[in-house]
Parts: sequence; C-alpha cells; structure tokens
Amino acid sequence: MQHTGKVYLVGAGPGDPGLMTLKGKTLLECADVVVYDALVSPPVLAMINPRAEQINAGKRRGMHSLKQEEITPLLIEKAQTAAIVVRLKGGDPFMFGRGGEEMEDLINAGIAVEVVPGITSGLAATAYAGIPLTHRSYSSSVTFVTGHEGAGKYRPAVNWQAIAHGSETIVVYMGIHNLPYITEQLQLAGLAITTPVALVRWGTRPEQEELIGTLGTILQQVEDAKFEAPAIAVIGSVVNLHDILSSCRPVSIAPKPYSGK
Repeated sequence: MQHTGKVYLVGAGPGDPGLMTLKGKTLLECADVVVYDALVSPPVLAMINPRAEQINAGKRRGMHSLKQEEITPLLIEKAQTAAIVVRLKGGDPFMFGRGGEEMEDLINAGIAVEVVPGITSGLAATAYAGIPLTHRSYSSSVTFVTGHEGAGKYRPAVNWQAIAHGSETIVVYMGIHNLPYITEQLQLAGLAITTPVALVRWGTRPEQEELIGTLGTILQQVEDAKFEAPAIAVIGSVVNLHDILSSCRPVSIAPKPYSGK
C-alpha cells in the first residue's frame, strides 16, 4: 500500500504557549490531522489549523480517550489519506511520552515519521518555580525518573537505591500517586528526612502552584493541601533556592491562536 502522508511527533511543551517551538507551531498551522494528548494546554490547541481534523487521544489516570494500542493504528490510517499528521504530545515526545514506541511502530509500518522535540516539564516547570536543577553551590548532577511505571516494561521496578545516590537532584515525573512509596524508598536508601522536596503542579501555566517541604513532611502537606496531579517532584538541596528565585517567576504569555490563512 502506498503511503502519501508523514507523521510528525511534536512536543507541545509544558503548557505556556510561548514555549512551543516555532517548528511545532508551523506544523500545527498546516496540519491536516492532529492527534493530541490530554496535557496539551488550550492555548497550544488554539494554534491548530481550524480546518484540521482534531482527535483527542488523551490518557489521564482512570480516563482514557484512546488506548495506547489504538493510537498507532490510527496514525497509520490517517497517514494513508492526509499529507501532514501531527501527533501532539505534552512536553517532549521522547521524555516519558512513549514517542519512541510510537515512532518505532510507525517505521515498522512503513510510515514516514519525524520527531520535533519539545520543552519538557522537568526543565520548564522547575525553572518557572525558581528551582535550578544544577547550581555550582548545590548540585552538579540531575536524574530524571518516572514515578509511574507501565505494565510489561523491560524491568520490574525503578532502582530507587541507585537513584538516591546517583545524583544530587532528582526529578520525578508522574509521581504524585506513588509519592508515599517513592519517599519511603528514598529514605530507606539513606536520604535524610530533611531532604528538601518541591512539588510543581500545572508547571508554566497561569494556574501553576508549588508545595515545598521535605521527605519527612511532604506527604502530610499533600494531604492537607489536597494537592493532586499533574505535577512533578524535585528532590534535593536546589529546592532551597525556591524562596529566593521564585520572586522573579516568568509570566505565561497570552494565547496565540492559529494565524494562518
């Protein structure tokens, strides 16, 4: 079968439309089909060509518009009739976004595919919260790790013992629901209960909020504040810079909708 279209795996960034790449924005403006995830912000969705077919493939805890095994066949189907198919993913496609899996499946199916990187929340949300992941006085290394492991993965569990001692800053994606287990494992690995922890919810968006505590206090704080996902966790002494640097928080720009003709 002759495939005429091309699929672009585009990173939408963490939410602030000003952090969307120019290449990604251009593709949204000329796309024929856009298959988007749940965490893509409304201002970014507003950049999509209004004549494009838009398909919500969002996956949130307990609420899936499309199952993962349904998404790649859908992309293959759309690429057979549309010239430009955009798979729009929150953050960066290759950072805990299953972009590598989808790209591999598309290549195996004979579909032309290209990845367009996006700014990941682990970098942007922390920056907007005034938490530099590295700092000459606090941290010279950082580890990114998922707090939500999928079924059928290549190994049964994250090695939290190694994570605890592998770097000075730990950034945990999708870890709110498993936070009790994660904090317990890090303490069992030897991290002090006084180790600073920051949770950043809806990073880079106008509704961004932070919760600052320690390994010993953060669980009670989450309960008291009814703090929920989506959020990332930052663990390490760089969190102590939040009080100083968050006073110069970046401002999310106003939405810039589709500007094509």
